[in-house]
Amino acid sequence: MKIGVITDCFKLPLDDSIKLAGRLGFDGVQIYATTGEFSPGSLTPQRKAEIKALLKENNLEISALCGDMGGHGFQNGEDNPRRIEMTKEIIDLAEEFGVSVITTHIGVIPADKGHPRYKVMLDALAECGRYAHDKGITLAIETGPETAKTLKAFLEDIPCGVGVNLDPANFVMVTDQDPVEAVELLGKYIVHTHAKDGKMLKKTDPEIIYDHFATGGIEALNVADYFIETPLGEGDVDFKAYIAALRSCGFDGYLTIERETGVSPAEDIKLAQKMVKALI
Repeated sequence: MKIGVITDCFKLPLDDSIKLAGRLGFDGVQIYATTGEFSPGSLTPQRKAEIKALLKENNLEISALCGDMGGHGFQNGEDNPRRIEMTKEIIDLAEEFGVSVITTHIGVIPADKGHPRYKVMLDALAECGRYAHDKGITLAIETGPETAKTLKAFLEDIPCGVGVNLDPANFVMVTDQDPVEAVELLGKYIVHTHAKDGKMLKKTDPEIIYDHFATGGIEALNVADYFIETPLGEGDVDFKAYIAALRSCGFDGYLTIERETGVSPAEDIKLAQKMVKALI
């Protein structure tokens, strides 16, 4: 397995984050590609060449692009034509950079396949998946809003091009899903993972949490009432068992460290890297 880090988590400009990841000996970096300087509409040919050179100089590859557009994902049919178009633009960008995975939150998949939202989301993901598959890329749904069983059933309805970015912390913080069980259920679909930890403080309907995120971001929800993200090893994810489960299902890709909160995210990232390295 390889160890990556999300560049935004360093809270530095992109170039500085890439250089720091290189100095710390990471194998790869995950980069946000929906807004900002690495988005399809912002990158000039010259800037693309500069980033490719910088990655090479620091012995890094891109583990995945983040294609998360925020909001309600693909839940609202009237929003999906533009979201599908943007996703295809990010897929084209991934192809240009030789990246095989794009991660994204897609909204909350209903457990009931008869729910009207189910078909809306399924149609959007099937179209994006076909486009990604034709270019040798997988669009990876980030775990969190639904159980592994519900996500697996949804994936089984998509012909091709869609997999899983397994975030164990999202499972334990929001869904109360055992990450090891999730790996066992979703194994063949897992193409990328996040190394993140956390604790659930109060159980509630995941739809409530993700609706708050969608409409106002993390600031709109007092997440301290419901869950807390922690440094690796301080939450409820059993990383030894989790990584063993990944190995058992044949996963040999990226464990990409994500640290969204905390006073010293860079220090937490270094400690996480050390911990993950010891386990793989």
